[in-house]
Formats: sequence, C-alpha cells, structure tokens
Amino acid sequence: PAGVGLVYMFNLIVGTGALTMPKAFAQAGWLVSLILLVFLAFMSYVTTTFVVEAMAAANAQLRWKRREKEEDTDLSDGSDSEGAASLGYDRAEIQPILSVQHQGLSDPFEIVERVEMGQMASLFFNKVGVNLFYLCIIIYLYGDLAIYATAVPLSLVQVTCFSGNTSCSGQAGERNDTDPCWGSIRRIDAYRIYLAVFTVFLGPFTFFNVQKTKYLQILTSLMRWIAFIIMIVLALVRIGKGEGAGHPPIADASGIRNLFGVCVYSFMCQHSLPSLITPVSKKKHLTGLVLLDYILVLSFYSLLCFTAIFCFSSGALMDMYTLNFGSCSPFVPPVLGYFLGLFPVFTISTNFPIIAVTLRNNWKTLFHRDGGTYPFLVDRIVFPLITLVPPVIVAFCTNHLEILVSVTGAYAGNGIQYVIPAFLVFCSRKDSALVYGPELGNKHLSPFRQVGWVWFVLFWSLTCFIYVTANIILTDVNL
Repeated sequence: PAGVGLVYMFNLIVGTGALTMPKAFAQAGWLVSLILLVFLAFMSYVTTTFVVEAMAAANAQLRWKRREKEEDTDLSDGSDSEGAASLGYDRAEIQPILSVQHQGLSDPFEIVERVEMGQMASLFFNKVGVNLFYLCIIIYLYGDLAIYATAVPLSLVQVTCFSGNTSCSGQAGERNDTDPCWGSIRRIDAYRIYLAVFTVFLGPFTFFNVQKTKYLQILTSLMRWIAFIIMIVLALVRIGKGEGAGHPPIADASGIRNLFGVCVYSFMCQHSLPSLITPVSKKKHLTGLVLLDYILVLSFYSLLCFTAIFCFSSGALMDMYTLNFGSCSPFVPPVLGYFLGLFPVFTISTNFPIIAVTLRNNWKTLFHRDGGTYPFLVDRIVFPLITLVPPVIVAFCTNHLEILVSVTGAYAGNGIQYVIPAFLVFCSRKDSALVYGPELGNKHLSPFRQVGWVWFVLFWSLTCFIYVTANIILTDVNL
C-alpha cells in the first residue's frame, strides 16, 4: 500500500545524518539553518521526482527492448511475412520508431519492474557516464562506511570513559582526546581500541553475502524512533522547566559549509528509491505522497534541531546528538542515558555489513567485463579488502563525525542527490521521445518538467561544490 511506502521512505531518509544535524544547526544560526533546511528539502524533492520519472522511462525502455527482441525472434523462425502481416506492417518498418509499436501495452510507463539507478545509468548514459556514476556511488558508500566506523567507537568511548570534561553542563561538546579514559589510556586510545574491535567483528561480513536482514531492519527502525522521541521529549521537558542553556545566534556564515553537507546527507534517499517505489501498488498519487513525506521529514528535523539548540548551549552540543543524553547528563535517567548512548552502536552495526557488501558489489560492477569472471583471489580477497580498509583508515585518522558527514554530503552526496538525477531525467526524456514519440506521455512526469529545472539543479550543484571547496581551502589557509 502507498501508506507503507510512505513510512519506508520516511525511515530511509531519517537516519544517522539526523544525529549530526543539531550541532551544525547551532553553528550556522537558527534562521539561516531553517531557510537552508527548507530549501535543501525542496531541492531533494525536485530530484526525487526526477528519479521517479526516470524509473518510469526505464520501465518503458525495457518493455520496448523486450518487445523488439520477441519480434526479431518470431521473424527469425521463418514467419517473416505472416508475422509482418499479422502486426500490420513490414519487417522494414520494425526499425522506425513509431507510436504504433506500443500496441498491446496499456501503459508502457507503468512502474512494475524494479530498475536500480545503476541499470538506469546503463540504459541512458554512455560508457563514460556509467563509469562516473559508479565512481560517485562508490565514493558516497566509502563516506557512509567511514561515518559508521567512526560513530560506533565514538559512542562507546562516551558511554564507557569518564573524565573531568564530560559534564553536560558547560563545555561537554569541546572534546579533549588526550583526557584519560582508563588509567593511563587516553580517550583517543580507547576510541582506536573500539575501532579495532568493531573492524574485527563486523569486517568479515564484507567477505560474504548478507541476506535475510528483514527483522534486523525492523528492530533498527523501532529503536531509532524510540530514541528520537525520547531525545525530543527530554529536551522539551528541560526547556519547559526553564533549564534550557541554548542561546543560538540568528546567523553565522562560518557554519553554513558543515550545515550544507549534513543537510544533503540527511535528505539522501534517491539511490534507494527503486526499492521503495516499485512495490507500491497504487502509484496514481505518488508525487503527492512523496511531497507529504518530505513535509513530515522537514517538520521532524526542525523539531529535533530546535529543541536541541535551545536545550543545550552551542559549545555543549556534540557531533552525535545522542551523546548529549549520556550518563553525564543529570536530567536524564541512567537507563535512558545508556540506551541513547548505545543506540548508534546497535543500529549502525546492523547497517555496516549491508553497506559494505553493496560497495563491494559496485566495485565488481565497475570493473566487470562481458562474459568474464574474476579469479578467486580477486573476487574473495581483493574486492573485500579495498572495500573495508580505506574507511577504517579514515576512521582511525579522525573521529570528527560532523566533518565526515559534511564532506560526504557536500561532494558524493551532491552528485547522487543532484547531478545524477538531473542527467537521468534529461537523457530519459530524449530516449522516450525517440522510442514512443511525443504523443505518448509519461504519466509519472515530474511536476518540474521544464528543462529549466534540470539546468537549475545542475547550476545549484555546481554552486554548492565551488562554495564548499573554497570554504575548505580558506579555512585551511587561516589555520
């Protein structure tokens, strides 16, 4: 049902990125953050409708190719004249692209077959475009894995290490990695120990296929919602008692770079839309349902961030918002504190193997040769290792989660959320017009059907890329 698809999309969008949003929100100022959040939600909605339209066009293309193959098979069986007569046109007329060729199809643009973004890229892009697509996906998945590999040890350190700098009043957010954790072992040492344990336990899944995760995903979604609701309620209670310590500025341009990357990452769902949209039985009001989803997500993010920035001072907000509710918070019951502190550990640990296997398979697809197979050593050892080792090295070098999220969102996320959907919809419209003619319209056409919207999305993507890059360079120069 459409309602179930709505819930799944909501769960997909609201993930780990939301936990890093409050700190970025406070750094950029509440008014600037709200404006940017609304605008980025709108831009994400635009490109989501682009992907839905491209999915419909891809279904139509696959039907066309299948029908053409069947006709070629029929004619090669020696029934050329009879087959042509029964279809009403000669064999020579099979090649021209005419609207008469979609006879027998009630609606070739109906989305009934799941066509992943990689398959859409293969249908509508040339070889260079396909390779660039997979590179963008791979970079994004590397960022995902690095974020996950950082978030789990970071949470464990916060829950199990106690030092004089962990009080939630004052400057809890100013983390000092040289503080002691267990005797002479510093917090950064404990973080790396947890990272090693995390890698040893979850890394081997990269070498195998992960299947039957349905119940784990249901449990993860349930825990996520319980955690988010608890954090919002606790923050509201503290604000209601007049104990809120937050006095966020209206605007601070220096925080916009991180906020942009975090917001893009937090609205990411385009790469998973085929798995969510295809099973929906009634797609007549699909665009409206997607819009409703984005409104709900936007409202939820706003509620989460505003309660956070007025509950905690800007300096006290941590990279991962759940860490503000750990055992160092006197207004949080100990049981809830440990649950929220360990929440990312359980939820992210269930997702890490799935993302790792997805990345490994994308590497295989990128280097795939028609009719060729990989040697055992390359297939079972090399691809898993190049999947697992880089994100672990990144997590070992830095534990600044907000920076990882913002960079992943600002670069790879920019490509997946803006550039790829824009080119997909542009190329799919050209192909559909050639195959089916202008008289047969795509019923899942995006509300933003003018070509100007495609160029606007690409212009916005380029602007964001230049702004973030320039900001990083200037920041490094100042340091």
